[in-house]
Amino acid sequence: MNRPWQKMYEKGVPEEIVYPEGMVVTDILDHAAARFPNSAATIFPTALGSRMFAGRLSYRDLEEATNRFANALIQLGVQKGDRVALLFPNSPQFVIAFFGALKAGAVAIAFNPIYTEYEIERQLNDCGAETVVTMTKWYPAIKKVQANTRVTRVIATNIKDYFHPLASLLFTLAKEKQEGFRVQLDPKDYSFKMMLQNASPAKPNVPLTPDDVALLQYTGGTTGVPKGAVLTHRNLVANCLQSSAWFTTAQDGKEITLAVIPFFHMYGMQIGMLLTMYKAGALVLFPRFDLDQAFIAIDTYKPTIFPGVPALYIALINSPDVHKHDLRSVRMCLSGAAPLPQEVQTGFEMLSGGRLVEGYGMTESSPLTHANPINGERRAGSIGVPVPSTDARIVDPENPAQELPHGAVGELAIKGPQVFQGYWNRPEESVNTLRDGWLITGDIARMDDEGFFYIVERKKDMIIVGGYKVFPRDIEEELFKYPKVKDATVIGIPHPKMGEVPKAFIVLKEGEKATEKEIVDFMKANVADYKVPRQVEFRDALPKTIIGKVLKRQLAEEEKAKAKV
Repeated sequence: MNRPWQKMYEKGVPEEIVYPEGMVVTDILDHAAARFPNSAATIFPTALGSRMFAGRLSYRDLEEATNRFANALIQLGVQKGDRVALLFPNSPQFVIAFFGALKAGAVAIAFNPIYTEYEIERQLNDCGAETVVTMTKWYPAIKKVQANTRVTRVIATNIKDYFHPLASLLFTLAKEKQEGFRVQLDPKDYSFKMMLQNASPAKPNVPLTPDDVALLQYTGGTTGVPKGAVLTHRNLVANCLQSSAWFTTAQDGKEITLAVIPFFHMYGMQIGMLLTMYKAGALVLFPRFDLDQAFIAIDTYKPTIFPGVPALYIALINSPDVHKHDLRSVRMCLSGAAPLPQEVQTGFEMLSGGRLVEGYGMTESSPLTHANPINGERRAGSIGVPVPSTDARIVDPENPAQELPHGAVGELAIKGPQVFQGYWNRPEESVNTLRDGWLITGDIARMDDEGFFYIVERKKDMIIVGGYKVFPRDIEEELFKYPKVKDATVIGIPHPKMGEVPKAFIVLKEGEKATEKEIVDFMKANVADYKVPRQVEFRDALPKTIIGKVLKRQLAEEEKAKAKV
């Protein structure tokens, strides 16, 4: 297959990755611990005033803790192939439970902590997990649904267990009960802390192969009911190697990652956790994004890598306090999960001096498939080029076997070692998404002559205005150029004559005021008439997933509800 994009790789990026024979996900941690046993693996900070106090685990500490947890699970009866559900925010406990579950031979499932009880119950039943590991804050929710699931083992940990001692004491006195972390465990359930204390630190003797399933990662559900993507050790390791190859200037044992993107999302797990550990770097862990604490952490720990989403970078560059902090330690930023407006990219790079580039991926591809070269040529509006050992093409949306020529707009299809095995217990949907090894993404895109790809829009987000195809991203890019606009998104709403017309939802920068006419007049001067939003709604914030994707489906449902009134 012709791969014009390989000519665009920056120096040092190989055309193909070399997969070490037999390597599995747990080797990522064990190899880091062997090379850098005393280096910080996790930094878990708490801000007290303008100072950070952090609990730390070295790579030796972390490897031992994961061995202990794996042995404890085996003692409880967890066998190879069993599913272990993890309900955590970013924390040392997530890392320990994840690697420990895999060392025990289990399949990990990372749950979103903001799920409702109904969503937790539905996902537990879908994956068939018999073991749940969670923070005490979410322990009551697990207990409420347990009787309706196959769960027989519940393991709970308190978030303060890995705090700095001073932060732990103050949390116990002031916040533990208030924030819901102080609970009494049922005698039948298990303390994470006690399990680790009582288990062997020896590496468990559970044979693993690259083709064993490592993870059931559920899709975000923004376009329907979440589905479990089946990912093997080979899928995850291959994508870690691909990602590492892309970060050409990252140095083993020296990088510090600001881990704000949640690990229960594929992007955070791979580009935040696994990539950092492959490079034996330090993870500065944030259970949730707090702008003030993020600034203090940047001042304190001088992170060099900051994977994020546009919403995070928008929050930083629009903060009135941003110039009080030094962002110049940040050298490498990969933005994913949503389109990166050029104004945001430029603004962040001016503040940090580092490189912020847009990438692309899916849960079903572990996730990274495309990225702009971090230190090489990049193109505005492009998701970049396929990473090593990855093929990509544009196909006819109605006939995915038919490849389209360069420059044509069609559906993006991807093939590579990072592509998943199918959806858990959903053979029909698996067949529709995987065609002869090609992942049919559902994204409308085009490729230029040099192999740079451009996402035009999700198939389901496309707006048809009187027969014209309108892609919301084109409109959103222009809206972000208006100096008063902080955040924006566009959806299609019904129209009696045109079928659909664009509607813009806008968040203004602090202290700014604008009118609908003002926005419409600006857009009329910059886009074709059929792309001009027919309605503009100003909001204090846009509804988003926890990683920053705009919930367009929610906005569409709100519009439908208004129409019925």
